[in-house]
Amino acid sequence: QVQLVESGGGLVQAGGSLRLSCAASGRISSSARMGWFRQAPGKERNFVAAISWSGIVTYYADSVKGRFTISRDNAKNTVYLQMNSLKPEDTAVYYCAVNRNACSGYGCYDPAVYDYWGQGTQVTVSS
Repeated sequence: QVQLVESGGGLVQAGGSLRLSCAASGRISSSARMGWFRQAPGKERNFVAAISWSGIVTYYADSVKGRFTISRDNAKNTVYLQMNSLKPEDTAVYYCAVNRNACSGYGCYDPAVYDYWGQGTQVTVSS
């Protein structure tokens, strides 16, 4: 069983930055992808970014490219999401998740292919 705990959310002004962390415990194979999703009130859960075990392969939603960076520290079993130039439309609950089966490309965008989820952390960007 894999457990994920997100942290680092908060309130920030537009243009500011936050770094989210997702600490994982349990057995995660080297074929796994780890992803970040977000969900605003009344909206669907949407893909933000994903990363391979090696950290070499990354995917980003168009809405965050150039502003967000996903990275991981396997020694700490932690994935990060550095968010810069934040906008009010980035306001949402952010979730990290694990896909056990090496999703690729747009296949990583579907929340249904992820097997484990964290509890989420709130990010609020004020205008």
